[in-house]
Amino acid sequence: MRQKIPNIYQQIIQAKTDGQKLLAILLDPDKIVWENLEDLLFKINQSPATHIFVGGSIVTTTILEELMTELKQKTNLPVVIFPGDPSQISPQADAILFLSLLSGRNADYLIEYQVQAAPILKKTNLEVLSTGYILIESGNETAVARVSKTQPLDRKDLDLVLATAQAGEMLGNKLVYLEAGSGAKKAVPLEMIALIAQNIEIPIIVGGGIVDLQGIQEAYNAGADLVVIGTAFENNSHFFD
Repeated sequence: MRQKIPNIYQQIIQAKTDGQKLLAILLDPDKIVWENLEDLLFKINQSPATHIFVGGSIVTTTILEELMTELKQKTNLPVVIFPGDPSQISPQADAILFLSLLSGRNADYLIEYQVQAAPILKKTNLEVLSTGYILIESGNETAVARVSKTQPLDRKDLDLVLATAQAGEMLGNKLVYLEAGSGAKKAVPLEMIALIAQNIEIPIIVGGGIVDLQGIQEAYNAGADLVVIGTAFENNSHFFD
């Protein structure tokens, strides 16, 4: 098994400085068809992806560690945990998005799960990436909203979303993640991405509702530093063909 990839955050910062755009493919362990994993990993290796995110709002499968082993053995991309709760922590990954759901007011997702996760993370070598997680209204109820029991921010209230992102930056978050949600009908508005990109210094991740290459490019053009695709790639492994 290959060694852990160090300094992932510094790589993200360097890419932002150089104007290089990043792309993560999100894998939900509950949606993995194990018999098709070899083909899936081949497609990922052939894609322009720079990172693999692993996680989901709820993960019930027991294959997480096996999946991590396969990813580490058969890809050379950084593997980053995108956790729904502390049960999804795996020491085999390279890093973890240490999420705080800034768009909601559910204390479990603001601080409680982080308190539970901290002692676990201290026993690993995972790189911890403090991330302000902001859920944006996307035309339908997403798994994140349902599980976290929080409401997304109004997609038309740009000032509130900007203030939330700026608060996350002031609190010390290293990243801001604008999330429309898995299977969202509408992606994060481009004008919202642009406004936030012009008014914060830390890198911006954008995900949810992006269904084609044009959507990825539009998010980049608006100011996203890293775009995440999940459902679109899950449904069509020829996405990048």
